Order: sequence, then structure tokens, then C-alpha cells
Amino acid sequence: MRFRWRALTGLFLAAFAGALQSQTGAVVQMDYFNPGLTPAHWTLTFYPDGRGHFRSERGHSPAADPDLFQLEAPDQDRDIRLSAHFAARVFQAARSHQWFSEDCESHLKVAFQGQKRLSYNGPEGQGTCVFNYSSDKEIQALGDSLVAVAATIQEGARLEKLLLHDRLGLDSEMEYVTDALHDGRLEQIGVIRGILERLAEDSSVMERVRKRARVLLAKSEE
Repeated sequence: MRFRWRALTGLFLAAFAGALQSQTGAVVQMDYFNPGLTPAHWTLTFYPDGRGHFRSERGHSPAADPDLFQLEAPDQDRDIRLSAHFAARVFQAARSHQWFSEDCESHLKVAFQGQKRLSYNGPEGQGTCVFNYSSDKEIQALGDSLVAVAATIQEGARLEKLLLHDRLGLDSEMEYVTDALHDGRLEQIGVIRGILERLAEDSSVMERVRKRARVLLAKSEE
């Protein structure tokens, strides 16, 4: 589910981001843990202007198919760039929820979706809340949205691996990326701009792959 943002104007968000950025040290972090998935743990850290870092650890979950294991994205440890508009809305959500210093777990008996830990640290204060499922719709949607961003980063790493080892596999993978961006499983496609530009310009890959890469690059500008 996409993050249902509050009704804020672009000018207000820009001013809010600028105010936070002028106060050095403001940072939001999301940690995700699920030993049944790959990666089992990842951390996404970012600042009000969109600068950030992503780190993932595969964990010990066995691959269902040895061939799939060969094409899994490796552990990630890379700088990323979210849109400043997206980051500003996340920081505004942190403000409206007391910098995440409140209980955000629903305590309902629901299926395990992965443990999510949202943290804020900045001049205004600090806080952390941990949840599997939150009854606060904005917090739950925020968690889902950041999971989708992490999934986008992982897809970028997988595309890089396919470009090196299985160029024919890029066709179906790019079809998946396009569909997943449309339905919200992926978000902030601009975080993988680098590999999309490489695909769009690489004459050795299928024209259909290059065309999808160009369409996705255009969406990253929206």
C-alpha cells in the first residue's frame, strides 16, 4: 500500500525540508528484519534533502532454487538518493508522530509481515517505534512505502547482475519492474537511475529492455 500523504502543498514541504536541513543532524532510519526473506535484514537511512544510504544482509534463509540463488542481488552497502519531496513528507510524518516516540504496534494477532523499526534523531528530539502491523494508517503506509523503496534498490542490484550474467533475463525482469512500480510494490524508481541509464544506452540488450528503461527514467522525473 502506498504511503497516503497528508494534504500538504509542495511549497510547505520544501520549506519544511529546508528548515530541517538547516538544523544539522536530522535523520530518519528504517530497519527491517524478516529471517524468512532475502535479504533478511536491511537498513535505509536518509536526510531531509533525500541523500541516504542503504545496507542489506542476505541472512541464512536457503534459496528455494539453486539457479535463483545465483541471480539474487548481493548484499548492498551503497549511497542512494531519494527525491527531496518524498523525504520531506517522511520527515513531516515523523513530526506529526512525535518523532516516532510513541507505540506504533497494533498488538493485533496478524500475520508476521516483518519487524519494522522507524527512528528519528535530530535537534528536536529522538524516538523509535517498532511494529509488525500498525493500526495507525499513516505509520503502516509509511512502513509499506519504505519497504517498497528498499525493494526498488534491490531490483536495481539484480538488474546490474543480470546485465553482467544473463542479458536475456533482463526482458522479464524489466517487465516486472514496470508492473511493480505501477501497483506500488516498488517506489522511488529514481534510486536506481544509474542502472536504468546504462540499460537505456546499451545497444547490446534487447530494444524492448531499452525502451522500458527510458520509460522508467521518465517516470523518475515526475
